[in-house]
Amino acid sequence: MRWTRYFINTLREVPADADVISQKLMMRGGMIRKVAAGIYTYLPLGLRSVQKLEAIVREEMTRAGSTELLMPAIQPAELWVESGRWQKYGKELLRIKDRHERDFVFGPTHEEVITETVRDAVSSYRQLPVNLYQIQTKFRDEVRPRFGLMRGREFIMKDAYSFHSSRESLDETYEAMRDAYGRTFRRCALDHVPVEADTGNIGGSASHEFMVLAQSGEDAVVSCPSCRYGANIEKATSRFFEDEPEPAPMTEMAPLHTPGTKTIDDVGAFLKKPTSRLVKTLVFDTENGPVMVLVRGDREGNEIKIKNFLGVNTLEMLPDTKFEAATGGPVGYCGPVGTKCKRVLADSSLKGRKDWVVGGNKPDTHIGGVNPGRDFPEPEYGDFTTVFAGDPCPRCGNKLEIHRGIEVGHVFKLGTKYSEAMNCVYLDEKGERRPMIMGCYGLGIGRTVAAAVEQSHDGDGIIWPMPIAPFEVVVTSVGREENVLATATEIYEKLQAEGIEVLFDDRDERPGVKFKDADLIGFPLRIAVGARSLANGQVEWSFRRDRAKQLGEPAAVLARVVEEVRKARTA
Repeated sequence: MRWTRYFINTLREVPADADVISQKLMMRGGMIRKVAAGIYTYLPLGLRSVQKLEAIVREEMTRAGSTELLMPAIQPAELWVESGRWQKYGKELLRIKDRHERDFVFGPTHEEVITETVRDAVSSYRQLPVNLYQIQTKFRDEVRPRFGLMRGREFIMKDAYSFHSSRESLDETYEAMRDAYGRTFRRCALDHVPVEADTGNIGGSASHEFMVLAQSGEDAVVSCPSCRYGANIEKATSRFFEDEPEPAPMTEMAPLHTPGTKTIDDVGAFLKKPTSRLVKTLVFDTENGPVMVLVRGDREGNEIKIKNFLGVNTLEMLPDTKFEAATGGPVGYCGPVGTKCKRVLADSSLKGRKDWVVGGNKPDTHIGGVNPGRDFPEPEYGDFTTVFAGDPCPRCGNKLEIHRGIEVGHVFKLGTKYSEAMNCVYLDEKGERRPMIMGCYGLGIGRTVAAAVEQSHDGDGIIWPMPIAPFEVVVTSVGREENVLATATEIYEKLQAEGIEVLFDDRDERPGVKFKDADLIGFPLRIAVGARSLANGQVEWSFRRDRAKQLGEPAAVLARVVEEVRKARTA
């Protein structure tokens, strides 16, 4: 393809409303254009990268045993009423009416439609398992769409769904799909990590996220470099609290005068104790009433873990205006001894510890020598805190690391949540009706392309990984001399004949403009043909990743570039 015949419009200025590097560079590089908040046009260069990723995804889905179909983007509300999500999903669900005033939604996901599709086609265990996928446009009416393709309202997604007659069959497909996701991101040359994850609003018994590592990532990712344990920060656990010495005898409970110490750090400094030896009190408001959660003073409560343990829909910090009436103690001095809270949880790190220091439920007062079971009812123990970098891995004990990551894929074991609600059943070997067991597997197409930019760029532009670059090679003519244009054209045509994806920058522009555009767009390889080097029978070539210039005869450079592209394709 020649540049002069292609639709490329690069920008010199950063768009005023762009807030992350992928959005800035893809808009400047002429790959996407904003139409409305969270809604983008994929311009030809950006669409090529999307289509290349889609091709990889299709190959890996086929390899994993999934078959492609295409479901409608607009879905009738009756299906969402049937599943129970019409009332529960929230304002992110774009609800629309047709001319007959019938309710529809612009699908943010397709569990309802696929469940209806399979229940109408499958009736016997002999027809199971079924594994179907699509690549489709979705819409979620985000309250604050931002970050370009990474948090848009309209987006392209690959979503797959599997149906089974047994948990063992689901497990087998789940592992096959996890492997397919790993292969997909490796083929895209993306530095990524699979992590255990919370199931969130989708529901189900287990899930894993695939995170592309990038400093700009929204999510914290916990991983072990030794055993490859990985989990997002909402799910991660550690061995941090094992084998710590405890004082032997219990002491008597006694009040401690602690004026002006409303934070745990204030208390530690006043009592000259490390915060690890104190107990922090957190109080949350839920639909079932206030809940007190006790954690070590040097740790942070993890609201997702707490919410999942309680099985509640809402969990918010108790407002100061409700605090004393709900707990029996003022803000900053609340504790479990004599509390009005009917439910008290404690992190497992506190289990077996003696002589706690807790809030005294009076202004300027804490209590020392507090022991659960003796001084207040034994709390419910569980994992309620967030892992820190350096905590021992729960599997091997080596130090955990925390990185920033961008979620690009998520796989779930849904179980029977949707099949039971929507009567998606089959007849087993005994002729008895049973709900199908489901799995769900999502991969953000546009989000993955944007994550590749977030992971790999420099001050001049994008550094595309070869497998999803819009073009693998750019041939740049430097000057308008006849021999320059002839040699550049010959190299371009020979690369095409070798099956290389090549763009010929044949514009009548200054060399600096051409090179800046090539760096901005991020073509992995560049061949530059100029009069000066050509006078010595040579042309210049370089990788975008380091831009180290190399010279060689045209035929030799051509052969080397073809070799590098083919090597990258098979990596």
